[in-house]
Amino acid sequence: MNKALLIIDVQNDYFPNGKCELHQPELALSSIKKLLRYFRDNKLPVYHIKHLSEKNAAFFVPNTDGVNIHKDIMPLDSEKIIIKHYPNSFFETDLQAELSKERISDIVICGMMTHMCVDTTVRAAKDYGYNITLVSDACATKDLEWNGLTIPANIVQDVYMASINSKFANVITSENILE
Repeated sequence: MNKALLIIDVQNDYFPNGKCELHQPELALSSIKKLLRYFRDNKLPVYHIKHLSEKNAAFFVPNTDGVNIHKDIMPLDSEKIIIKHYPNSFFETDLQAELSKERISDIVICGMMTHMCVDTTVRAAKDYGYNITLVSDACATKDLEWNGLTIPANIVQDVYMASINSKFANVITSENILE
């Protein structure tokens, strides 16, 4: 078993004063920092996924502070940064090639937004045959609008974790990994 950590889109625009602030991203970041420390201490590979939008997009605009990876989890020189332009971290990127090169079979996934890039990447990783662990407390999302209703972020988070669990990933908390 060769395991790697995949950190998806933990970028400044998702935090307070960003262009697409999520619900409690700092709590997810706290868990992500613990996971990152664990993987680094155990000399396991880490992949940082960074979303880059078009210059006229609402967020993750090139050459802005919002597109930058959060300062608390800045990649080390030994860690790969994968640039993506779509919710699926595998689509039109070299992520699959990088994971194959390192013979990775198991991926621990965390990041932002749960209902978009995290969900899409988990499902794609499953299609590629990876064993996936999704760390629920190391993910964040936001309120969603549907049919004139606001669906609170905590409900969005729970629904996505429930729908992914078992079929696509083993959904656990960071404490389960750190024990």
